[in-house]
Amino acid sequence: MNPFFYAVPCASIVALVFAALFYRQMKKEDEGTPTMKQIAQFVREGAMAYLKQQYKVVIIVFIILAIFFSILAYGFGVQNPWVPFAFLTGGFFSGLAGYIGMRTATFASGRTANAARRSLNAGLKVAFRSGAVMGLTVVGLGLFDIALWFLLLNSFYDASVSQNLVVITTTMLTFGMGASTQALFARVGGGIYTKAADVGADIVGKVESDLPEDDPRNPATIADNVGDNVGDVAGMGADLYESYCGSILSTMALGASAFFAAGPEMQMKAILAPMLIAAVGVLLSVLSIFTVRTKEGAGMGELLKSMSFGTNLAAILSGVATFGILALVFGTEDPHWWQFSLSVVIGLLSGVIIGKSTEYYTSHSYKPTQKLAESAATGPATVIISGVGLGMLSTAIPVFTIACAITLAYLSAIGFDIHDMTSSENLSLGLYGVAIAAVGMLSTLGITLATDAYGPIADNAGGNAQMSELEPQVRERTDVLDALGNTTAATGKGFAIGSAALTALALLASYIEEIKIAVGHTAGAMINGVEVAKASILDVLEEFDVTLMNPAVLAGVFIGSMMAFLFCGLTMNAVGRAAQKMVVEVRRQFKEIKGILTGEGTPDYKRCVEISTKAAQKEMLVPSVIAIIVPILTGILLGVAGSMGLLIGGLGAGFVLAIFMANSGGAWDNAKKYVEEGHLGGKNSDAHHATVVGDTVGDPFKDTSGPSLNILIKLMSMISIVMAGLTVAFHIL
Repeated sequence: MNPFFYAVPCASIVALVFAALFYRQMKKEDEGTPTMKQIAQFVREGAMAYLKQQYKVVIIVFIILAIFFSILAYGFGVQNPWVPFAFLTGGFFSGLAGYIGMRTATFASGRTANAARRSLNAGLKVAFRSGAVMGLTVVGLGLFDIALWFLLLNSFYDASVSQNLVVITTTMLTFGMGASTQALFARVGGGIYTKAADVGADIVGKVESDLPEDDPRNPATIADNVGDNVGDVAGMGADLYESYCGSILSTMALGASAFFAAGPEMQMKAILAPMLIAAVGVLLSVLSIFTVRTKEGAGMGELLKSMSFGTNLAAILSGVATFGILALVFGTEDPHWWQFSLSVVIGLLSGVIIGKSTEYYTSHSYKPTQKLAESAATGPATVIISGVGLGMLSTAIPVFTIACAITLAYLSAIGFDIHDMTSSENLSLGLYGVAIAAVGMLSTLGITLATDAYGPIADNAGGNAQMSELEPQVRERTDVLDALGNTTAATGKGFAIGSAALTALALLASYIEEIKIAVGHTAGAMINGVEVAKASILDVLEEFDVTLMNPAVLAGVFIGSMMAFLFCGLTMNAVGRAAQKMVVEVRRQFKEIKGILTGEGTPDYKRCVEISTKAAQKEMLVPSVIAIIVPILTGILLGVAGSMGLLIGGLGAGFVLAIFMANSGGAWDNAKKYVEEGHLGGKNSDAHHATVVGDTVGDPFKDTSGPSLNILIKLMSMISIVMAGLTVAFHIL
């Protein structure tokens, strides 16, 4: 084993140690008054009860899928025998990352509110360091899982054989599918839960009854706060865990195939490179976390600068470090060290640009969201129209950025050989460059995810302050922190979908490699007249007629594009049905429980929590199962060509739709916050009511359907990869 490899498990341990350190620091903070402690306990119990119920459903699905994979592997021999086990570990670690992050958040929100009684900076520090627990746990567990499987498979396969390195890395992609499957259930279920409660609380509490945000008289308030944790923390943690692992695994698989002809020593260097970049990114993320702080009385602009300083510092240091890492791995006599380093820097820069674009379109410090708020002067209809338009316009910069990143990362990897871009050798190297650019974008996930996970903690802190009836100054501070959290959450979603686009493109190439392995299992198999081991990507594409003139490819493109909209339609309607039940229940309580609105009666918070829990468990199954079944059926019915079309269509439509939904939702939310700060009439004005309606529409946009799309894109790719053996066997037989 190359000695550089051991830096990977060491980095994972460092990440987990600092996550534990930040967790202990948070637990030492005072949780506040007895009322604050009680409210935090209600939220914590509700969140844990939901997660326990969700995991019961997910475990059943995982057992069924593991049995299915075992039959394919041991019964029909069309799959690697390690696949069922890798699939289960991927799902386990993804769920564990979400659980740790959510548990931390439920303990941190009350402590953040109490810290905000002292100062704005104290509240920011507690919330951000608690968010860092999530970020460091995700990258720590991700690198640990990757290192564990790499060591295990190396002990069973002779790594000095080039073909074995291809088998090892493509097999490891399977645990990415396990992570994606768990992430989809976590995102969809958590998103339905949180938005059913949020929409119900807003419609009846704010619009109909003029109650303030998080008012204890609102029966759906506790469910709303629980939802912030199960959707925006547990779901998001599982989501970005699979993004992080998927980018590294796909790059490793491409490295093994791109340097197949160069021999196992060169392959091993290309396999180690993404792991080492991620490992160094972990260390730099830890360093940068300590730089995030602010001063008392800071406004939104200053808080954004504080967050941006930490994330930008990590990105800059990571970009510089990459040149040193790859020079050590490849050697300075090999031009690949600077070519791939440039690809990594391009990935980092594209992530920063997408983040800044999202910030511009969703933060109320900038004109787009301010103009959206101003449209409230003429009612909720114009708020919704303006928000939809804003979201559509906001897709231009991220799409153009990703298009440039793909092109430049590809060209960089082939040494800017523009006259021979698509030769067999350059095609493999170029796709490896695109894949390693995705690793670069996610290399500083430790701090990037911390800025995202911080948001729900700040939101819950504001709810705790409101329900505990703390002094107005505390709520003002938590509102500032919450508004920042809305922007960082929107930035995180844009960042996640941007990395998903690059990773999904790399997974397309990995799918072709898996097809080669599947064909190689058949007796005397050849690809395009060439021996399987020597066949290039172009040979595979020609053998299976993957061209735009093939109707199977075109059919797949349309099905993939439709999947993005079908999935969003199913999840949006699921939120709508669950929210209807919540609205009916809140209205019933206002009518039947005497004294709620005067503060003399106590709402039945538990009943609202139960409604959201049951609705989420019921509604998450159909969209999640469809996302699993469609790629399998497409491969069986339309073959390799149809599967390629499916993945391309899903990537193109899903990427743009996800950006649109996330940015519209974030802008609607911050337009409401802008009015609540005293602009355009302030709270309880007609403009405020109009922006509340817009925010209610945007809730499932930004927290359910939109962020689930990046998982859908990669899950369909992962499933196609795992089912490659079945696809090839079906059509060959």
